Amino acid sequence: MDIISGTYTDQYQLTMAQVYFHNNGTEQEAIFDYFFRKSPFDGGYTIFAGLENLIDILEGLSFSKKDINFLKAQGFDIKFLQYLKEFKFSGKVYSVLEGDIVFPARPVVRIEGNIIEAQIIETLLLNILNFQSLIATKASRIRLAAPNQTLIDFGMRRAQGLGSYHASRAAIIGGFDASSHVMAGRDFDIPVSGTMAHSFIQSHEDELTAFRTFAKSRPNDCVLLVDTYDTLKSGIPNAIKVAKEMEANGHQLKGIRLDSGDLAYLAKKSRKMLDQEGLDYVKIAASNQLDEYVVKSLLEQGAPIDVMGVGTSLVTGKPDAALDGVYKLAYTKGKARIKLSENKAKITLPGKKQVFRLRDDQQQLIGADVVTLEDENSVHEMHHPFEADKSLKFSDCQQEPLLKVVMKDGKRLFKKKSLKEIQKYSKERLAELPIEYKRFDNPHIYKIGLSKNLMNLRNTFISEEKKKTL
Repeated sequence: MDIISGTYTDQYQLTMAQVYFHNNGTEQEAIFDYFFRKSPFDGGYTIFAGLENLIDILEGLSFSKKDINFLKAQGFDIKFLQYLKEFKFSGKVYSVLEGDIVFPARPVVRIEGNIIEAQIIETLLLNILNFQSLIATKASRIRLAAPNQTLIDFGMRRAQGLGSYHASRAAIIGGFDASSHVMAGRDFDIPVSGTMAHSFIQSHEDELTAFRTFAKSRPNDCVLLVDTYDTLKSGIPNAIKVAKEMEANGHQLKGIRLDSGDLAYLAKKSRKMLDQEGLDYVKIAASNQLDEYVVKSLLEQGAPIDVMGVGTSLVTGKPDAALDGVYKLAYTKGKARIKLSENKAKITLPGKKQVFRLRDDQQQLIGADVVTLEDENSVHEMHHPFEADKSLKFSDCQQEPLLKVVMKDGKRLFKKKSLKEIQKYSKERLAELPIEYKRFDNPHIYKIGLSKNLMNLRNTFISEEKKKTL
């Protein structure tokens, strides 16, 4: 879906860029950090998604003739527009690998480049990473609730416009199996899946005729929607008739779908009726306003549901709707930078940084990441980001650096990963996280700490900036 050019941004990015341009901004080095302050859904983790899309976009980011003409009409000056005609992202990107588990208050992506290019890409970076990470996290929660069921993204019609395209991709990273979104299936190699709508049943004179017509056209992939009129008195009996007719012709009914009513009750009754007719191989699919809590409840009730289609709550990230990821300047003009706030949680971390994940001598996560200055190879103590009296010492922990260079001089440095590879990596990383951090209610808080050197640097900057205001 090729819709992104240099104008896929906020106006103020370009107004700032023009000012930078007239003040030697092409020579001004800058470092920005992407991070977020709170995991979505009151959960204990976030799944990082969208990196591959971001890299693809950055590699080809430019301003078209149409863009330049539009910006000219907005009053941007000729010299700056001439610069934009030749614009290419030429910076570096350091990032956590896509699919990894990430946590609040620590860098997830670091951008290095001249201040103009680093500023121009802010909006699209936030747009892509915030949204896909939100949806991948929602999908992973639903997968945790239904570890053995087939999960299908049904959300395109309820998504916020074209967001459905990347939502389908993110859902796969979070653990889903397929999507109804045909274009996403085409572009991201996602298995596509779909059955029928109620309108198909209604367009025939009766339900049985509709089922027979559908089965004749799709003898090897036939799933019948059974709740148009009456699930147990009409839908299931007619599905059984068609299933028997298919058997006589050497085929099998693949499944039935429930889309309304008491799904647990109807699934149990439907399973019993199908089994009594020797149709134990027919799968039961369910849809209709599912989320992780409804899915968990259905399975706790023993609902014999094999396939779940999840729509609105998945692709809209309900109830949160957005991840609060931000993009903040950490270094420029040869000096670390800081943003202050009366809210301690919004004070940024200055300088060029690395993040280490801590494991014990058995390679088990201890539930902590430590943020350091980039030149620190290892540390043995971390301090709470906002509470000075809290610290944690760790002498024998293995320390895994998480920020890896993925782009240099505007070019990707590794082979593009398939969605299945990213999904597999995400599954492995999430499996390392103890269950206490993955529960839906009151999850453990994963610790994020600062090295002593980083803490001291931040405190020094806070003191210096406060002195300026006295």
